[in-house]
Amino acid sequence: MTNQHINYNNVSPEEHFTLLCKEMYNLCMEQGWGDPFSYAVSREILIANKLGHKKAPDYSGADGIDQDGGCEYKSTINKNINGAYNGVSVQPTWERQEDYLREEKIGKYKNHYIVRFGDGEIVECYRLDGSKVLELLLPKFKKSYSNTLSKKDPRLGASLTKKEIYAYGEKLI
Repeated sequence: MTNQHINYNNVSPEEHFTLLCKEMYNLCMEQGWGDPFSYAVSREILIANKLGHKKAPDYSGADGIDQDGGCEYKSTINKNINGAYNGVSVQPTWERQEDYLREEKIGKYKNHYIVRFGDGEIVECYRLDGSKVLELLLPKFKKSYSNTLSKKDPRLGASLTKKEIYAYGEKLI
């Protein structure tokens, strides 16, 4: 990494922002973390670094790698913590949908980390077991499954509530 010192005092706020973005992008590329401006990659990097995980190298699949392997990160900037599982591919039958959720999407990861950000930093973080996340979300996915096929965007979505996260999660932060 080039450690050249940039004097941010001599630039406008707009130029300062642009230089910081370029610096962040370069650092992320050098570390193999991916583009920090794609999706929520910057938050995934912050979560992985804070929890001592490795940031997963790909945009699809696991978000991070913890002591048990690939793991899922869900983050929000809302006032209340929640875990939104949106944009889930729809399968042709509910039986295939459930298999997909168990084997390829939610149940695939032992650990799910639900994180709330405030003022640009992590303010709370909970770890939930993937089997518990699946148990909580399956009825929600099933309820919306039949309506999803007729929608313009036929993807499933369901969320863990604050109450569920607090009841079944292990508070880490």
